[in-house]
Amino acid sequence: MEAKLGSCDLLIQGGHVATLSMSAERPYGAVRDGVVAVAEGRIAWVGPVSDAPEALVADPVETLDLNGGWVTPGLIDVHTHLVFAGTRADEFAQRLAGATYEEIARAGGGILSTVRATRSASEEDLQNVSRLRLSEMIDHGVTTLEIKSGYGLDVETELRMLRVARTLAAEEGVSVSTTLLAAHAIAPEFQGDAEGYLDRVCGELLPAAASLGLADACDAFCESIAFSVAQCERVFTVAAGLGLPLRLHADQLSDGGGAALAARVGARSADHLEYTTEAGVRAMAEAGTAAVLLPGAFYVLGETQRPPVAALRREGVRIAVASDLNPGTSPVASPLMAMNLACTQFGLTPEEAVAGMTREAAPVLGLEDRGRIEAGLRADLACWTIEDPAELAYWIGANPCRAVISGGRRLR
Repeated sequence: MEAKLGSCDLLIQGGHVATLSMSAERPYGAVRDGVVAVAEGRIAWVGPVSDAPEALVADPVETLDLNGGWVTPGLIDVHTHLVFAGTRADEFAQRLAGATYEEIARAGGGILSTVRATRSASEEDLQNVSRLRLSEMIDHGVTTLEIKSGYGLDVETELRMLRVARTLAAEEGVSVSTTLLAAHAIAPEFQGDAEGYLDRVCGELLPAAASLGLADACDAFCESIAFSVAQCERVFTVAAGLGLPLRLHADQLSDGGGAALAARVGARSADHLEYTTEAGVRAMAEAGTAAVLLPGAFYVLGETQRPPVAALRREGVRIAVASDLNPGTSPVASPLMAMNLACTQFGLTPEEAVAGMTREAAPVLGLEDRGRIEAGLRADLACWTIEDPAELAYWIGANPCRAVISGGRRLR
């Protein structure tokens, strides 16, 4: 169906369309020799070129020829820590020499190392370095992403990180969903006093972020080196009372009951899940909590315990894939690399990986108007010089993205 009579603003033609539609019978919801018509920032029509409404496609304002390639929904990266200062290349070398993530963290490295660098960076400096990372992701087809705080661990720096994320979205023309991750680690000035730190988070930081409209969701790190189930639930009680949707870093390094907690509090997602049990998967399925797989961290940390993908499939849990872009455990700035790792490390099919960064990802951010190419949805699109959509998860170190459209506006 067409959105309105009259010609469209943008006509994408000369190739094939991976609609990622749930109802499609073909892999990737493929429409071969298809066209996508965009009008007023939305998809006006999609289908075979032979069926395209003449009135809609006869005289487009702009035409984009795929030259035999493919158009997919714009990629959606639902888990990133994109705003930070400094790097942790030294820790990379330490891990290669045999140090574990936990050992580095307990020695004052890890998250706290990035906290020191981020606190000392001005808002302008933080914005400049983060803009480069965001630009790289857009170049790789990303039109929507989540950006977490969590490298400030004080009121001033956490809010600064969220402001930078908001500013970057406006400047770069993509959609950014912000997440307050103050319960990422215990702030250095509260070492040995986790409850005192959480008093600050719950009493000052969460209310400030909510009242200023800087946070779209709240996350926490449920792990032995971070916060317990009870401590995370304390944070979530306050966040939910402020109207913030919930996310959770769960069961990455040990079976700490994170998946069950995420399900119990109605979190939109539980992320990582390497040590999640069958019971945790069933709880997620019953609650409608999505799984967000982060193969970049698994790969960089040299882990061997894989998430229970077979159980997630069997129980019908939504599976999203994300880069987990961060300076310590997943310096992965390419969503295509994340898809490749999801296949090679976790055993996803290429179609599951692509769906995990489009159709299955959008609901994790509460965004039902994207992630598929269907009439009426937001025109977030990525065009590729590929012969098959599986190539998005196949190539390593290559970037076949040739055009990126966000809300009907061409960014690349």
